[in-house]
Amino acid sequence: MPRYRPHVAARPSWRCRVCGAAWPCSPARLALLGEYRENRTGLLIYLGTLMYEATGDLADLNGQAVPDGLADRFLSWARAR
Repeated sequence: MPRYRPHVAARPSWRCRVCGAAWPCSPARLALLGEYRENRTGLLIYLGTLMYEATGDLADLNGQAVPDGLADRFLSWARAR
């Protein structure tokens, strides 16, 4: 039986260590929604903290230019519907 590998970010690129997609990838989003199913506010605080860290890492990689769309990538999908 294949072993589950968590979809976590590789820093400083913020790409998934398993699938290589921009993190949080779809499997990571599903796992986070499950983990924080009773605490959506906590999930948004956690993701906001990670977005802040990613902003610095990605700016350093891109010559101080912050990539567009980080709020959508890190936060928009996690809002309550």
